[in-house]
Amino acid sequence: MSAVPVKAKWGKVIVEIDFVVSEGVSGLKTKLESKTGVPSDRMKLMPKSKGLWKGVLKDDYDFSSIDFTSVLSKSKNGAIDILLMGSAVQLDGPKVKTIFLEDLPQEEAAKLVVEPSGLTNLGNTCYLNSVTQCLRRIPLLRTGLSSYSQSNQLLSSLRDLFFNLDRTTRAFPPAQFVMSTKGTFPQFAQTGPNGAPMQQDAEEFFSSFLTVASNELSDLNAAFGKTMTGDELKGANNVIDAVFGIKIEETLTCDELSVDVAAVDMDVDMLGNGTGTAAAAIEPAKKSYDLQRKLVCNIQGGQGVGSQVNISHIDEGLKLGLEGKITKHSDILGRDSVWTKSLKIARLPPILVVQFGRFYWKLTPDSQDHTGVKCKVMKPVTFQSTLDLFDFCTDDIKKVLQVFRDKAREEEEDRVAKRLKASIAALSSSSEKPDVMDVSEIAEKEVSGSVALKSEEISQEGEDDEETALQRALAMSMSPDENVVENPVGEKLCPVGPGLPDEFQGLYELYGVVTHKGRSADGGHYMGWVKAEGTESDDDWFVFDDDEVSPCKTEDVLKLKGGGDWHMSYLNFYRAKKGSIYDSENKNIKK
Repeated sequence: MSAVPVKAKWGKVIVEIDFVVSEGVSGLKTKLESKTGVPSDRMKLMPKSKGLWKGVLKDDYDFSSIDFTSVLSKSKNGAIDILLMGSAVQLDGPKVKTIFLEDLPQEEAAKLVVEPSGLTNLGNTCYLNSVTQCLRRIPLLRTGLSSYSQSNQLLSSLRDLFFNLDRTTRAFPPAQFVMSTKGTFPQFAQTGPNGAPMQQDAEEFFSSFLTVASNELSDLNAAFGKTMTGDELKGANNVIDAVFGIKIEETLTCDELSVDVAAVDMDVDMLGNGTGTAAAAIEPAKKSYDLQRKLVCNIQGGQGVGSQVNISHIDEGLKLGLEGKITKHSDILGRDSVWTKSLKIARLPPILVVQFGRFYWKLTPDSQDHTGVKCKVMKPVTFQSTLDLFDFCTDDIKKVLQVFRDKAREEEEDRVAKRLKASIAALSSSSEKPDVMDVSEIAEKEVSGSVALKSEEISQEGEDDEETALQRALAMSMSPDENVVENPVGEKLCPVGPGLPDEFQGLYELYGVVTHKGRSADGGHYMGWVKAEGTESDDDWFVFDDDEVSPCKTEDVLKLKGGGDWHMSYLNFYRAKKGSIYDSENKNIKK
């Protein structure tokens, strides 16, 4: 008998199937499972018709021992009746379909991956790759490029490169941008004796790109996303100068005639013109303004006496780079004389670039094959994650910055005063009466890093009680600052630069570094270090070694100060920071 009709009673349900005897027990259970959803291994089958197996059907039972024809002839319903016991298992699929990152299109995967994509080295193009990764993190520049619709291949290829980098998780070859760079700047197309592309200078590429872009990117309103006023732009007439431009005020003062010498008995012949009086020997200071797109950190020391200066910190190098001595004609003396040059920042940018003077040209007059050689300065120059430009600004800029610094100081003093009162109140409520030294210690602890208090001043040699000590501590924490600038109510403060945060205090956050490794200025290797975005920690960075991208930390970046054969900072990229000089992360800024 090939097929046997079977009726299985499963609870209140009758399941009807046609059972092929030759398929055995597994065949019977499989058909019942397909009808009921009860798994075969959890299924129990017991006979209801006479002449079948006894008890629970075992998996190894041999159906050949049953005369199914005889059993069917005795059945009242023309089928074999059995009893099915077991619960069906409902296998629900996942509520959200699992999609693996590898299965996503590159454009979708790039939106989910925190780690950005690198750039393929197309033959000593690490100088271009490292700078590009730092430029990629400037929203104002990218917005300006997105709205650019002219035909300059250099800018359109960089715009397209940014677009492609945002839509892939793999390293991308910047072929079009490299070709446009070499076509625009022939010096970057130089090759060596073996025909391979020569290594180029990252700063030279950066400055050359900004020069071309400044002549093309003129839609300031599109870049900033609003209508920019003349007061906000402060003379900037293109996107590049608005983003990177630093207005510099240069003051020249004649060293020989820079003071009032009316009371000094001078021979008029010493003035060089044979006429006039000593009072006329005051050479007026000469002021002029210039535009720079980066600041230079002088790490070699100045000329003459200044050459003895040991530069070990970025602040010292910036200060030295903003002052110096020059030889210039004096109208009063009628001859050349030494003048002191002083540079101050008259407009602050949203993006600040600092170049470390690592490379210089050394004359070699005794050499037969060349007149000079490009050398590299290896000395260490430290820098921090926050740079304060307050001391490098003009008095007008300082006056505006000081208003917001004073406001932050008042907020910090209020915070310290409240914590101080709460701490002393808690101490006073304890079982033991606090002494003056307890109050002094609390005061020092609460104002540490923001307000200078001395325990001996607070305690006044133990003569005050705790209440008096508290009042003295609060009074000292609220003592006026000699740099406080009064801001009359309703007075409108002039902007100190375009695109800066509200209540800007002159602080800049390090977000990118271009480093150079190697002792040869015409060789070596460049890498880019860029602060991570979209991560939980503010301490995360990525290092771009061309196509290889690796995570790192802030402490790794701050070690790029130089002094060895490892990578050292060459270009530092900062962005205007919204924050207070009293924030915890800013308390260690070198002053």
